[in-house]
Amino acid sequence: SDFVLVWEELRGVNENGATQRKWREQFLRRLKQVGLLQEQRVVSQVKKRIHFILLSAPWNLLCYYAEEISLRAPLQVVNIPLTNWSESFLSKLSLPSPLSQNVPNPPLEYYTCQFRNNKLERFLGSDNKETFFKTTQRHIVLYEILARTPYGCVNRGEVGIDRLISEEVFTAAYPLHEGNYKMPDNPVSLQSLGLRQILHGYWSKWSCWRRYQPLDHIREYFGEKIALYFAWIGFYTAWLLPASLVGTLIFLLGFVLVSSDVPAKEVCESEDTFIMCPLCNICSTWNYSSICFTYKAGLLFDNWGTVFLSIFMSLWAVTFLEYWKRTCSYLSHRWDCTDLEDIEERPRPEFSAMAPMTMRNPVTGAEEPYFPENKRLNRTATGCMVIVIMICVVPMFLIAIILYRTILRVVLYKSTTTDSASAGTIASISASVLNLIIILTLSRIYTSLAGILTRWEMHRTQTKYEDMFILKVFIFQFVNFYSTPVYIAFFKGRFVGYPGMYNTLFGIRNEACGAGGCLIDLAQELLVIMVGKQSLNSIDLITLQKVKAWWQRNKMRTPQMAGTQTMMDVSPWEADYELLVCEGLFGEYLEMVLQFGFITIFVAACPLAPLFALMNNWVEIRLDAQKYVKEFRRPVVERAQDIGIWFHILQFISHMAVISNAFLIAFTSSFVPRLYYRYTRDSTLSGFVNFTLATAPQSYMQQHHNVSCRYRGMRDEKGEYLPEFYKLLVIRLSFVIIFEHVVFFIHRLIDLIVPDIPEDVELKMKREHYMAKQALAENKALGKTSIPNDKDIMSGDMYRRGSRAVILLNDRRPPNLKKVPKNYT
Repeated sequence: SDFVLVWEELRGVNENGATQRKWREQFLRRLKQVGLLQEQRVVSQVKKRIHFILLSAPWNLLCYYAEEISLRAPLQVVNIPLTNWSESFLSKLSLPSPLSQNVPNPPLEYYTCQFRNNKLERFLGSDNKETFFKTTQRHIVLYEILARTPYGCVNRGEVGIDRLISEEVFTAAYPLHEGNYKMPDNPVSLQSLGLRQILHGYWSKWSCWRRYQPLDHIREYFGEKIALYFAWIGFYTAWLLPASLVGTLIFLLGFVLVSSDVPAKEVCESEDTFIMCPLCNICSTWNYSSICFTYKAGLLFDNWGTVFLSIFMSLWAVTFLEYWKRTCSYLSHRWDCTDLEDIEERPRPEFSAMAPMTMRNPVTGAEEPYFPENKRLNRTATGCMVIVIMICVVPMFLIAIILYRTILRVVLYKSTTTDSASAGTIASISASVLNLIIILTLSRIYTSLAGILTRWEMHRTQTKYEDMFILKVFIFQFVNFYSTPVYIAFFKGRFVGYPGMYNTLFGIRNEACGAGGCLIDLAQELLVIMVGKQSLNSIDLITLQKVKAWWQRNKMRTPQMAGTQTMMDVSPWEADYELLVCEGLFGEYLEMVLQFGFITIFVAACPLAPLFALMNNWVEIRLDAQKYVKEFRRPVVERAQDIGIWFHILQFISHMAVISNAFLIAFTSSFVPRLYYRYTRDSTLSGFVNFTLATAPQSYMQQHHNVSCRYRGMRDEKGEYLPEFYKLLVIRLSFVIIFEHVVFFIHRLIDLIVPDIPEDVELKMKREHYMAKQALAENKALGKTSIPNDKDIMSGDMYRRGSRAVILLNDRRPPNLKKVPKNYT
């Protein structure tokens, strides 16, 4: 069997579900009329019966629908393995790659073209009807039939298995896994292992963390959409290696710079030289030398190395995306997704159920559910207003956190012997943790709300629905996760005022940056949010998913059997029914995209962010692999040629990163003031600390026992800005403009130099198109096409770049062709 339908019925309950029973019987009868083979199994439990319908499609039905939905069939074997760029580079140096592994039964690669039943004899393996269509292709055909078959009134959208599951007529519909994932107890040859066992042994195990992913095997088993996700996250993780290396070196360089930094020595050795003004209304004056340790810690995140890191990461982000486009085009061609046709998508089940009227489809001519466009626009506008309202909630919580941090600092200072600096540190860390809890709570609430809004907007197709849902969630999550870092980076400490004229918020003095500057505050916030979120997500995957899987298994089994029945005693369709439903890739993509934003937009504040991201991704890949191989039901294969709207979101983040890093260096770090002081005052930075401190106005000192105190700022004794402030402002704005223009110019240069589609892939695409025309030509002159051998092909000038062999199709198969194995790509 290729596909399984499941429904449950409670024992002794006959009066309920008459409509559901009628729909189910009608649907199964229509499937039998279409030609699907059905086999029923019933599992009786104490309180319910579970009905399994095992479906399979005969050969003639497979051929009909394969041509109908434009499945691709093999023309010729291409014996070129999938290689990584690093593996290819090392092979040229005659060095083995430490990341490669010999995965058994590599799926073969083929030249393919669209299947045509009347040209069957021209396709490779057409003499074996059992193995001609891949398992995943059979699943696609079965799902296509299930999605098209009506069970009631077509005009009311009563069509397809998705609608039936949403109406609870069926409990589940899924393709079967290929056997157990566990390795056999007795030693067997590697070639006899199943594809699921290979993926478990060579991909999902923790010991595989340092190996290349077997992408061809993943695509063979789960389809192109899931394989492209794992290809993207693997590519992204590999690119994190140089980023984390540079970031770690910059962080370590900070220790060297701290030991020789003149301003740091001035702060630590100043003793009573700089008496600072109180940090709050009830606080007392304090010595600047008391923040010696914090000032030095701030220099770990705020030195000239972070300027280099910001430029490096800005270029890294745009270059990463350019080279991913090349890798994606190579994989999409290898997996026959380059010329995916934009087939007219069928309406979503919810859309079909709730649409108030029908209209004739101008493309297909069929009557389909219809929702008036003006009503959809009104609903979309209302949804946008809800998004704006929810986004406004985020600053409200942000203000609450700011007030909490300020009040707690005052309370700690007043109620204990803690000094003002320590009280500020404790308040800041506790506020960061509280902020993380609020962010994660709002995130869950809004994701649910976005789903409700997107369904209410009545988008016709699943693609449109997913794109609008992703866009809503990303806009909110962008504001939700990045609002606090943006506030600390660009607004905190900007509106404090000066002694005697402090600005207030709800009667409380606006907070200033911490003792080590705003950059160390930002680094602390990033580490709490980013690392905290990643840690909680990993714990969720490791523990919560295991608990869900255990609960699902025990819920399905009877009390008598739960203690004695093992997985080996359960039939394959029962074992798969006990697994969790695959929830799609939305959560995985969203987490990685938000992480990408943290390590690019705010990298100037936290050089170690790429390293933490790298370590998280090593764990994330293994956890995701285990979910798909062991804990999820096998999803229906979905074809894709790229990562969709996520790529455009990544491009937006990479552009935001350039702007953010420019402003971080210019306005938040001390790079520009130090550079200005070095070239206008003293090249050794001697006296820089005094340069950055202003003296409180005379009126303020008279109110506070005639004690002279200092504060951070460039103001005179009357509180007016000094000329140096305006000179620095001009320099800072000039730096931002120059930084952005240089990085965007280099980005544009990379875009022009690096083609989106590699030259050899473009050549292969043209060659494959020519072969397809030859294979499907109606009046092809048989026997007149020469068939070059492998040696002649690979020595040709066109294929010196290592492209795949080109073999022209003839009516006779070359004698040296291998027989097609059961599973191939």
